Amino acid sequence: MKSKLLGVSLLTITCLYGLLAAVILLIFKLIGADMLIGVGISICILFIQFLISPWLTDLSMRLFYKADFKAELPEYLKSFLFDECKKYNMKNPRVAVIDDGGPNAFTYGRTKNDARIVITRGIYELLTEEEVKAVVAHELGHVVHYDMLFMTAVQVVPLVLYAIYEIFARSNSSDSDNNKAAIVGWIAYILYIISQYIILWLSRTREYYADEFSLEETKNPNSLASALVKIGFGLSTAEKKGKHDVNKKNALGIFDSATSKSLVVTCTDENNQISETHIKNAMKWEMWNPWALWFQLNSTHPLISRRLIAISKRSEEFNQRPYIVFDLEKPESYVDDFFIELLIKFLPTLCVLLTVVAAFIFNTRIMMVVGIGLLLTVATAYIGFNRAHKNKDYKETTVRDLLGEVKVSHVTSIPCILTGTIIGRGNPGCIFNEDFIVKDKTGIIFLDYNQPLNIINKIFAIFKSKEYFDKEVTVKGWYRRSPVPYVEIKEYTVDGQTKKIWTYGLSKSMYITFGIVAIVLIALSVL
Repeated sequence: MKSKLLGVSLLTITCLYGLLAAVILLIFKLIGADMLIGVGISICILFIQFLISPWLTDLSMRLFYKADFKAELPEYLKSFLFDECKKYNMKNPRVAVIDDGGPNAFTYGRTKNDARIVITRGIYELLTEEEVKAVVAHELGHVVHYDMLFMTAVQVVPLVLYAIYEIFARSNSSDSDNNKAAIVGWIAYILYIISQYIILWLSRTREYYADEFSLEETKNPNSLASALVKIGFGLSTAEKKGKHDVNKKNALGIFDSATSKSLVVTCTDENNQISETHIKNAMKWEMWNPWALWFQLNSTHPLISRRLIAISKRSEEFNQRPYIVFDLEKPESYVDDFFIELLIKFLPTLCVLLTVVAAFIFNTRIMMVVGIGLLLTVATAYIGFNRAHKNKDYKETTVRDLLGEVKVSHVTSIPCILTGTIIGRGNPGCIFNEDFIVKDKTGIIFLDYNQPLNIINKIFAIFKSKEYFDKEVTVKGWYRRSPVPYVEIKEYTVDGQTKKIWTYGLSKSMYITFGIVAIVLIALSVL
């Protein structure tokens, strides 16, 4: 397994550095070596960052997350870490504990002998001992596989390619050299985009291998699978204690917090085990909605559902029943909805581009062209706004039911009414965060509090939001996924008082205003 991962990694690095070498050779051929100084500076900056980043992250963990690097670990975990580190001839990683109820774990460092593993209190509270060991084994997999070193090495390529693009885009050479510089710059930019996706693919591949490492070391694939369900989907057999933490520094974590912000749901069967029905229900969006694959393509981690299936396929090797078999039949194709949403999303941009082109062609009728272009842009943008903010058919629902919805995305919303208790901030511990986490009888979900001006949000966060903690709230708003499940608040009721978020009304007013401006421009051009 390790040799195969090494082969994949070395092949990827060879390809990436081959692309970079080709661009540098092109620079030498067309322009010469003078502009490579900036490239060298970029590489030096990345090297320095690699050297000092563990200490900077340590400082961040202590200051902003109150991570305790001297926390006492339970005996079973200390014993497991000792045995694993002895087996792989490495120093025991420094383990820090964040005092937060949200389950999360991640690792950082340079090499396997200076690694740090960070876990939250929620890992202990929501996971069994075997699940905790499976999660920590996943993090050790990153350490043993030198993932931190490999991922730093590949990051050099897009950094340098972007530096080349920036240098050549601002070139003040002669006209002839300027044309050559523009060609080199755009080639570098295109390769920069390609290299970013290659690196994301490599990161997802290494996540699968970290899962494989956990299976081999614990001999317990079902423990890793159930831990992923609890951490990634939030399904749980235990009551949640404390606030849910979404840690942003887990590029080598057990899951991608950017895509799983969210929900801790108490969904058990008669044996106090997580119900397969609820797991499959939570998997449907990732398995069926085409947007899920798009978000995975842009993520450092594979979708939780894909990892669960990969783990379950190996369960029988360890004499275990597969943890989950996703055997639900897709009731319909969701591709048509996906393409409609794509069209809605990009139509305003297309209208702007067409307006610019038309303005150059019909420059004598510029006012009419701008008026028509503005009217079309406003009209198409308003279609998207209405789809994301459907202002009728609000239905009372639960977090668990919302999770099972497939026809939902960042483009298409589901109007909903949720009643629960506010248990903390959307970004726990951050006094500048205005968002909330709300818990109903089936789980918890992120609430997006978004007033028209950001300064209003920050004032609310600092001076008002804490007043609502531990209070029951009824929220009326729009459920969406991106793929994070969240509800954008339209209005909320606390202590019998209903308060509005003014962004929806103001946005509608802006659409009307710009529509009137467009009509006036068209009318003036006709007169």
